[in-house]
Amino acid sequence: MPKPRTHYGLTFFALATGAIAFTLLQSMVSPALPAIQQELGTSTSTVTWVLTGFLLSASVATPILGRLGDMFGKERMLLVALGGLWVGTLIAALASSIEVLIAARFVQGLGGAVFPLSFGIIRDEFPATRVPTGIAMVSAIMGIGAGAGIVLAGPIVDGLSYHWLFWFPLVAITIALVTTLRFVPESPIKTPGRINWPGAFLLSGWLVSLLYGISRASDWGWTSPEFLGLMALAAGLAALWARVELRADEPLIDMRMLQQRGVWTTNLTGLLLGFGMFGSFILIPQLAQLPESTGYGFGASVTQSGLFMLPTTVMMLLVSPVAGRLTERIGPKVPLVIGTALASLSFLLLAVAHGERLDLYLAAALLGAGIGMSFASMANLIVSFVPASQTGAATGMNTITRTVGGSLGAQVLASVLTAHVASTGLPLDTGFTTGFTISAGAVGLAFLAALAVPSPRAATAAVPAPA
Repeated sequence: MPKPRTHYGLTFFALATGAIAFTLLQSMVSPALPAIQQELGTSTSTVTWVLTGFLLSASVATPILGRLGDMFGKERMLLVALGGLWVGTLIAALASSIEVLIAARFVQGLGGAVFPLSFGIIRDEFPATRVPTGIAMVSAIMGIGAGAGIVLAGPIVDGLSYHWLFWFPLVAITIALVTTLRFVPESPIKTPGRINWPGAFLLSGWLVSLLYGISRASDWGWTSPEFLGLMALAAGLAALWARVELRADEPLIDMRMLQQRGVWTTNLTGLLLGFGMFGSFILIPQLAQLPESTGYGFGASVTQSGLFMLPTTVMMLLVSPVAGRLTERIGPKVPLVIGTALASLSFLLLAVAHGERLDLYLAAALLGAGIGMSFASMANLIVSFVPASQTGAATGMNTITRTVGGSLGAQVLASVLTAHVASTGLPLDTGFTTGFTISAGAVGLAFLAALAVPSPRAATAAVPAPA
């Protein structure tokens, strides 16, 4: 017997709670890796798998579970994603060895599907006038949670232990599970079909090859045989995946959908914005933690350096509902263009001036406004270009492009800092200037990609009808 329809506000609470828990688990671990390495007595290369394993698992699970949600029910798959996130987080909170912790993080990655599934549920369940704001708020949580995780990680690890990085989100996941069971009805829109297992296998293969290669690039070198070999493998598997999907009667991901101008330009924008956002998580805290004796550092602790990112998180939270309302009135493209312009301006400011605390606070606020507005509008754009039967798969791929961009940005900019080191072993100021300039260029390209996104109304006629 189907659940009775509940007020959309209760449905949104359930979706938002699960989304914020996932994004906190994604970002809080990064600043805590040195503490985890020391407590578990492991190597630097091994402890990075605590982050890499999570990203790999999430990248594979997100589009697959998103598509399964379109086929078998979005609420059902949301419970699977949240259940995996809950189990993995409990194991991680109890873990006393690096092997168990890494395994737990792989299980946690199933939670990545909360985003495409939530977008689909909002599209199916919310009043039409509230859909843009609902999608905007959930989409922006990806940035809000990431920024909040960077801010909260230091105080939690310093005051308690790294185990609490998992105990706190576990509470949120439990609430999300209970409220989803109680308040989220099963979607009436489904696309029955079979799972294209060859497509799923090939998708997993090229994503794992790509992200693993990117995650090890700093250690191997960007021109090493290992890195270039994995990139070649990723490219080959991606090409084969596209061919298999195009020939499949029931593809896992409709390649014709991805080829639409509105979809690929929005995904390209997400890739480049992810590069800039995660790059800022590397550059700004590291700059803040350098000794004041360098002449450009601020001598901040891990906890204090996280506060430099606080304006980013606050602005994301404030701007996201504004982007939703703008989308309701004038469409989602304008907020995306404005957001990418603001984010690009923030990195240009940092490239020319990062010697004062005020410079960092102002740039972080501009970045938060830009990322918040951009992320809030991207999911609405994707939803406007595809039929309801493809919402999960399409938004899942958009989520993945942001993750790939973020992984690439973090590794590229970490390599830039490594290449500009003083005799003391500390990064030079030129390294930060170069890093901020590269980020400005990447986000500037995102602005150009946003301009190339067609009007959703113009693209509607080209969107195939739901199956």
